[in-house]
Amino acid sequence: MSVNVNRNVSDQFYRYKMPRLIAKVEGKGNGIKTVIVNMVDVAKALNRPPTYPTKYFGCELGAQTQFDAKNDRYIVNGSHEANKLQDMLDGFIHKFVLCSECDNPETDLHVNPKKQTIGSACKACGNRGMLDTRHKLCTFILPFKLETDSSCVKEKKEKKNRKKDKENGSGSGEAGNHNDIDAPDAVDGEEDDDDWAEETTEEAQRRRMEEISDHAKNLTLSEDLEKTLEERVNLFYNFVKQKKESRAIDSADKEILAEAERLDVRAMGPLILSELLFDESIRDQIKKYKRHFLRFCHNDKKAQKYLLGGFECLVKLHQSQLLPRVPIILKDLYDADLLEEDVILMWAEKVSKKYVSKELAKEIHAKAAPFVKWLKEAEEESEGSEAEEEEEDDENVEVVYSSSARELKVETVQPEKAEEDDDLDIDAI
Repeated sequence: MSVNVNRNVSDQFYRYKMPRLIAKVEGKGNGIKTVIVNMVDVAKALNRPPTYPTKYFGCELGAQTQFDAKNDRYIVNGSHEANKLQDMLDGFIHKFVLCSECDNPETDLHVNPKKQTIGSACKACGNRGMLDTRHKLCTFILPFKLETDSSCVKEKKEKKNRKKDKENGSGSGEAGNHNDIDAPDAVDGEEDDDDWAEETTEEAQRRRMEEISDHAKNLTLSEDLEKTLEERVNLFYNFVKQKKESRAIDSADKEILAEAERLDVRAMGPLILSELLFDESIRDQIKKYKRHFLRFCHNDKKAQKYLLGGFECLVKLHQSQLLPRVPIILKDLYDADLLEEDVILMWAEKVSKKYVSKELAKEIHAKAAPFVKWLKEAEEESEGSEAEEEEEDDENVEVVYSSSARELKVETVQPEKAEEDDDLDIDAI
């Protein structure tokens, strides 16, 4: 059964089709793996090597991949459903296949390992552009030239033909008129391979150093992302520590966030920051470094949980000074918008020994109990006051029906005063 390459298009007569992914789970236990049976056919429909979508699955799932081109076996470690992989393939198609201008899948990729860029050229509308190379798949694509890139093959053939023409021209020129002297091959602007001379001006040297440094940055980026989580966390720890030691930490909040995102350890940022920026004077330091923590913790519950973990580790280091002040410090973190109410209540429900011993964790939770109780009571009071306001509003509303009106009218009725009932004349009834 075939599906549209761009599944956002529901037209049944859409001419760009591809086979639906077929996945087969093999093995058991740690050796379980998913074989994508028809990856070659799918990749052919997308005009991409089958290794690209397979590696994309590995990047998105955090799983290792295996390629056996001889037997057409493309494998992703772990057990994965075909429907899940099909949905994931849509992401690959939108990022690396569809044209950004016309949304047609008639694009060719042009890889430039020297500049570490990936270009896209659409044969349907002629649009040309550059792909975003921040995705992990790009670190796999960049070292290799595309086999399906026909323009590269043409360029190579043209270079060979030009070399042959120059060799023939130089041979016949020796017996000809010496006044008609051709330019040397080395200054031919179209022949990069024969340009053995380099400019030695300061501007040229500076330009070459910039190219080398940019290339080194890209290589470092790709190498760092291939490292384990522990190694990336250590890199981030050393980065923040260096900023602190150089006394540049106060204005480095944006740089710290960018480095955490580069190393893909953003959620764990507050855990590292609390270790390096907090000590027994944490109450003053919360105010000082509030901006640094907000960049990680704002609307990110996972980062807030890591901040609570870092707080527990800090209490362990300065137990005598901080343990009695746990509820006050938690309130400071809450008032600074670094911790949300539901995150604190969820943390208080379960004692964990992830960061500290279970005995110390119980002590911390016991000390935090008054603050947690205050949070719950404040929440119940706010809910109760809202319910009372709604009931009062309902009591003072009366529905009045008028035969001449087209719609029902809702009027607010003021409650009658008790004094009027006291002045009621019984004889007048």
